[in-house]
Amino acid sequence: MSRLRTALIGAACVLALSACAVGPHYHRPAAPASPAFKEGQGWTPAAPAQISPTAQWWQVYDDPVLSSLEQQVEVSNQNLKAAVANYYAAREAAGVTRGTLFPDIGLAGAATRSGGGNRNATLSGPSGFVPTGSGTRTLYEANANASWDLDVWGKIRRELESDVSKAQASAADVAAARLSAQAALAQDYFQLRAAEEELRLLKTSVQDYQASLQIAQNRVNAGVTTLADVYSARTLLENTVAQENTIELDRAKLEHAIAVLIGKAPSELTLPQGQFTSTVPVVPAGLPSQLLLRRPDIAAAERDVESANAQIGVAEAAWFPSLTLSGSYGYESSSLSTLIRASNSVWSFGPSLAETLFNGGATVAQIRENRALYDSSVATYRQTVLTAFQQVEDDLATLDYLQTEYAQQQQAVADAEKSEALTLNQYKAGVADYASVLTAQTARLNSQITALNVQSQRLVASTDLIDAIGGGWDSAQLRARNDGVRETLKSTVE
Repeated sequence: MSRLRTALIGAACVLALSACAVGPHYHRPAAPASPAFKEGQGWTPAAPAQISPTAQWWQVYDDPVLSSLEQQVEVSNQNLKAAVANYYAAREAAGVTRGTLFPDIGLAGAATRSGGGNRNATLSGPSGFVPTGSGTRTLYEANANASWDLDVWGKIRRELESDVSKAQASAADVAAARLSAQAALAQDYFQLRAAEEELRLLKTSVQDYQASLQIAQNRVNAGVTTLADVYSARTLLENTVAQENTIELDRAKLEHAIAVLIGKAPSELTLPQGQFTSTVPVVPAGLPSQLLLRRPDIAAAERDVESANAQIGVAEAAWFPSLTLSGSYGYESSSLSTLIRASNSVWSFGPSLAETLFNGGATVAQIRENRALYDSSVATYRQTVLTAFQQVEDDLATLDYLQTEYAQQQQAVADAEKSEALTLNQYKAGVADYASVLTAQTARLNSQITALNVQSQRLVASTDLIDAIGGGWDSAQLRARNDGVRETLKSTVE
């Protein structure tokens, strides 16, 4: 009996560990291909930059305040913390599935008192122990038991493969959430600095308009013009002062948004005034094929495809019988003091085989469902790739056209400033009316604000491009975060 039991256990182990998992083996689905980004050809950025492998991407902007804020996103952003927690949950779910590859071993003990109306009734224990005598008896038991669901057809291994892929997708989601929060913070920060610069322009214009109002008042006092010029100058001055309030409100909202991104209440963050950068660094987009490895959302979508592929194997395993080995060894006695004796030992061992013969087509439907879900995940993956290509092309085009527009707008500002100065001098000399002065002053301020807005858009597009190409992230980081799960899967499937 002992030899037979050992042989059965050994055969079961060899069968379980050497069997191939049913279902299709995974191959990365083909993705839309493009040899190069169209919008990046023939364009030379004014300030090209590279993301250093040893530095964070935001350091290309050389702004200590921005760097300080970005570092707080990693620590305090609540959306990022939620993504990290989801990753840990997915990783542990893979650990739960991995545990089912091994036997369950346990200990058990029991004391059962039983009786009946017939004093001569026979009481039978589960191992065949038959107490006699009085109608009330106590049976003591102590045993060790083991049960092992042999993964002959690879159902558990396919489940583990699916769970590992889900954990990797969750890790990529963490990277995507981190990069999204960091990019959003940088964009809010640059817009906040742009609002501060616009406030400075408005305050300078208010001073200029006050001087123009005084000139108009002096000319009225001298009798060479009418009060209409004074009212026109005052109207322009008051509109500009009111515009300051709107920009201050915009700055306050941007500061609040930054506070939330770093995990603080808006009341806890007050950013001092800073300078608006005149440099827009542009990092190279690289090749479209590289984007497949550098975008965390693409990596997450691809991992979802592998997870869905493994679920097909899980469903197909239902066609085959399940094999379970179970056994126990222990003692039974009516006396606790004599329980642990060789004469009271009991054991059991044996395999059990179960096969579903009919379930109304549920297995067929399950396989078809999982194949449809796989097709859906492949389509989602390919659409994610196309969307990524679009985002990079959009950002490259935006940066190209805005660079040209900004140079043109700077020339417009210079011309508007000259026109304003000439027109004001002509008004002082009495050869131009005040309407011409108002027009020139308004054109100058609008040109300055437009140039500022273009520069702000360039910085936002620069940050968006970094986000679109992955911010220096690489899919190889997923393999570094498996914590041994992938290695366990490889050793059991292959």
